[in-house]
Amino acid sequence: MSTDRIQAVYVISVAAELAGMHPQTLRIYERRGLLTPARTNGGNRRYSDADIERLRRIAELAATGMNLEGIRHVMSLEQEVVRLRSEVEQLRQGLMHAIREIENRGGALVPLRQTIARFGERPSIFDPNR
Repeated sequence: MSTDRIQAVYVISVAAELAGMHPQTLRIYERRGLLTPARTNGGNRRYSDADIERLRRIAELAATGMNLEGIRHVMSLEQEVVRLRSEVEQLRQGLMHAIREIENRGGALVPLRQTIARFGERPSIFDPNR
């Protein structure tokens, strides 16, 4: 996320106008834990572009009839999806790097048949007649 998007520069009245809401609505969302604006040394709220996007997403979900607790849950799940997608991409990159390393060393990956074995028995994948 770029620092421009997270830099809190908007006062509450401007943020409310940009999001198409009343300033009191922003205060309510903050009290309910849906939004956490930055604070100046004097305690005044400051909102970033990311906060404005979040407010718009809250409004979008509210327009579907969802209550604030439902909105909080959906937004939490959306954040989790973003986190998991990032983790999957990191794992994919790590796997591709490992495959390239194996191939660079003259090795190869070969598929193995999966099997179920009872404890103490030799797994059937080691049986050449199968």
